[in-house]
Amino acid sequence: MMNSKTLTILVLFTLSLNFAMSQAILGKWKTVDDKTGTEKSIVEIYEKEGKVYGKVVEILRESKKGVICKKCEGKDKNKPVLGMDIIKALEKDGDVYSDGTITNPENGKVYDCRIKVEDGKLQVRGYVAFFYRTQYWLPVE
Repeated sequence: MMNSKTLTILVLFTLSLNFAMSQAILGKWKTVDDKTGTEKSIVEIYEKEGKVYGKVVEILRESKKGVICKKCEGKDKNKPVLGMDIIKALEKDGDVYSDGTITNPENGKVYDCRIKVEDGKLQVRGYVAFFYRTQYWLPVE
């Protein structure tokens, strides 16, 4: 039978492991186009009111620095991409964050989104029905 000290250590270890896993996703990530390999922007993943969001905090290509999201809809229409939340309202489910959306500022389309850390990179997946596209974003040191 487990004594109370061992049980307490086990519980604390489990809680700290869960905390570390959720913290691993938060921070700045360099977006990389899955088709061209081009590094495009820096997105900061942050938590607000128990949900996870991703905001464009830097645009890496000089020619795109002042770009406006003309094809976006709703409150993002005609807003600068810099400062825009492109990932919205993801919820934690184990080591995956899902049930939110991601916006592609280039075409204004909104997709269901799922993200998780895999091999030190952020796996970002956008879905439409059964079709999906995956990018791997790099951590910013």
